[in-house]
Amino acid sequence: MTEILSLDTIKIQAAVESKEDAIRKAGELLVASGCVNPEYVEGMLAREQTMSTYIGNGVSIPHGQFGDLQQVNRTGISVLQVPAGIEWEDGEKAYLIVGIAATGDEHIMVLQNLAEVVEDEDTAQLLATTTDPAVILENLNKPIQAEEDDD
Repeated sequence: MTEILSLDTIKIQAAVESKEDAIRKAGELLVASGCVNPEYVEGMLAREQTMSTYIGNGVSIPHGQFGDLQQVNRTGISVLQVPAGIEWEDGEKAYLIVGIAATGDEHIMVLQNLAEVVEDEDTAQLLATTTDPAVILENLNKPIQAEEDDD
């Protein structure tokens, strides 16, 4: 099992100027932690041009495209908390920007973990407003493990 989030990849109370700035900052957290090479951030920006990564409840999940996988060193996520929010789509603000880097099919489990947490409006609100990065860590750092058939 691999932990996908650490206090080093969480930035709370961030200020951003634009959606692109938010994606860049989330990507820079992944670069600084060694999850991805710097080129991956450009892939995150390119992906947003073709398809929005906003998933609702004030959460966006920017990630690279298939062609960017060679820039991923290990699976991980970063969390950029923007209490003021940033307009992601018309009329939709993102308060949590969760950068995703995944090797192989691990991204599917990462997305499942995130979806479970953020579909709960109260949890999404808590993560968007907490001043304690440990709260984000506790809620989002579910270990990645192989799928089991006995569900």
